This record gives sequence, C-alpha cells and structure tokens, in this order.
Amino acid sequence: MEKVILILMLTLSKSLFAQGNYEAGMNKAFQLWDEGKANEASANFERIAAVEKENWLPNYYVSLVNTTEAFKTKDSGQVSALLTKAQASLDTELEKDSNNVELLIMQAMIHTAWIAFDPMTNGQKLSGKVMQLYAQAELVSPDNPRVLFTKAQFELESARFFGTDVQSICNRIEDSITLFDNFKPLTPFHPKWGKKQAEAVLKSCQK
Repeated sequence: MEKVILILMLTLSKSLFAQGNYEAGMNKAFQLWDEGKANEASANFERIAAVEKENWLPNYYVSLVNTTEAFKTKDSGQVSALLTKAQASLDTELEKDSNNVELLIMQAMIHTAWIAFDPMTNGQKLSGKVMQLYAQAELVSPDNPRVLFTKAQFELESARFFGTDVQSICNRIEDSITLFDNFKPLTPFHPKWGKKQAEAVLKSCQK
C-alpha cells in the first residue's frame, strides 16, 4: 500500500512539475511578444509545442505570431518565410482536429495575409477559400466573437477595395464586440484576442 501511495505521489509531482513548466513557458512567450520580440516569442512557443504534442495552443500561437508579423511587412522574402512557418505549425494541429474553430480562423487569417501582400495575384485564388473557412467556423461555433469579427473585417477590406457600402459590415463588427464582452476562454492561454482590434476597426467605420 505504501508503494502504491508513493508511486501516486511521484506521478502527481511529475505532472504538477510539467504543468508548471508549461505555464511558465507560455507566460514567458507572451511576455516576449508583448515586448515586441516576435521572433523570440515564436521560438519559445515552438519549444513548448515540441514537448506539449497533444496541446494545440503552442503551435496555434506560433502561427498567430508569424501571421501577425506578416501583415506588417511588404518584403516578399519575409512574408514568405513568416507565412510558411505559420502554415507549417497550423497544419500540424489541423491534422489532429480539422474542426477546431480557432484553427479555422487562423487558416483564414493566413490566406488573408497572402491576399493583403499581393491582392492581384492572390485575391481571386484565396478569397473563396477564406469565405469557406468562415462558413465552416460559423457552423462549429456561431457565438465565437473572432469568427464574426475576422470575417467582417475581411469583408470590410474587400468592400472598400471595390467601393461598395460597408454599413452592414460595420454593424456586424459592433455585434462582435458584444460577443467579446460575454466570451469566456477555457483557460488563461486559450485565445481571447480581438476586442481591441474590433473596437479600432469600428472607429474607422465611423469616420
């Protein structure tokens, strides 16, 4: 009986230690990202993903960090390198769960980054895929605020590009803010971003 208790205690201690390392690593990666050190943050998330193979979040953040950076540059080499890394990390997780709504949003964002980089080349090729992904995401989780916001944001940019009315799209962005107010992530590390971005986009709608 004492041996059984000892084994259980050792197993629990090992589990708690691993969990502590995971939390510390994730917090460090987020801190680096907040400090504007995207490369270092991405590297930290990659190291965590190599250990936490059943956890989709580290690879998700590798993809999110690199896609976010890709929107900030027009250098073709940088865009290609960033989005290639983002796609590889995302593919790893999509193979495990192709209906994870956050991964679907992430895939749509990668395609959008390619469109933003070269709309003439990539717009016609990828726009339909983006809308298909959002349609799938809406079926999986219609109350996810990032689904409503990122889809509306994509449609807003398209409407502005073609010079069509944007009021109904702006209304949906406003609706997404209400969803953000009521959204509760499963854990402190699950995606919760988007409200500040939605508020900024809504302000641009109102100008």
